[in-house]
Amino acid sequence: MSHKNKTLATLLAFVLGGVGAHRFYLKGFNDRWGWLHAASLPACGIVMSAAPAADWYFWYLPFTLSMLAGFLEALVLGLMPDEKWDTAYNPSSGRRSESRWPLAVIIVATLMVGAGTLIATLARLFDLLYTGGAYG
Repeated sequence: MSHKNKTLATLLAFVLGGVGAHRFYLKGFNDRWGWLHAASLPACGIVMSAAPAADWYFWYLPFTLSMLAGFLEALVLGLMPDEKWDTAYNPSSGRRSESRWPLAVIIVATLMVGAGTLIATLARLFDLLYTGGAYG
């Protein structure tokens, strides 16, 4: 069994979490949650074809929600203690994980981008629900 890198898993969740790359890296292609993330892109196409007159916000909402879940998973993975990480993902690799400063940078970037995306998503939702999109 190969050694799973915590920094790489966190980076994948931050950058490609919306399509489930981190889930496939950690658990392989049999992971149902990974496929649910990956299904967010076809779901956007289904929403676009089902409601072509809808605001663009609703077209991309499945992928946006998947990205937000990926940001949360990046934080959970990145903040997991190394001993717990090795127990969960590297039980028989024979190597110990050792987190360094790039992981901290990824966690900070995840928190910044994730919080900004969450705030923007909620702001646009309330704009559409209460003003009909008057502010955008």
